[in-house]
Amino acid sequence: MPMLKVGEATVEVAQGTRLAVAIEQAGVEIGHRCGGHARCTTCRVAFADGEPTTMTHAEYAKLVERELLGQYRLACQITCDHDMTITEVPMTKASQNWTDTGPALEAEVTPEAVFLPLDQLT
Repeated sequence: MPMLKVGEATVEVAQGTRLAVAIEQAGVEIGHRCGGHARCTTCRVAFADGEPTTMTHAEYAKLVERELLGQYRLACQITCDHDMTITEVPMTKASQNWTDTGPALEAEVTPEAVFLPLDQLT
């Protein structure tokens, strides 16, 4: 099973778990204000190690629109299939003074997750 390190926490997560869900399992209340549909970027994260080499069209389009491509990835659009280390989770319940993190996340990546190599998206 993949290991996820977020800040001081390291957790083992089930293969295929959405990264945003795994980050919550590590005790970080990450934002997902759009419910994990790649519409808001509140689940953006930065990687120190293990950044996926694939991306969904939805993630690519939203990162380009918000001028965040190359800086962040969307945790709602990534599944845990290998070890990862996250260095930054900028939008959390505490950091944004939210009363909640957003609608509950579905188990599967939405919209339809077709993961493409990064070089096919640019």
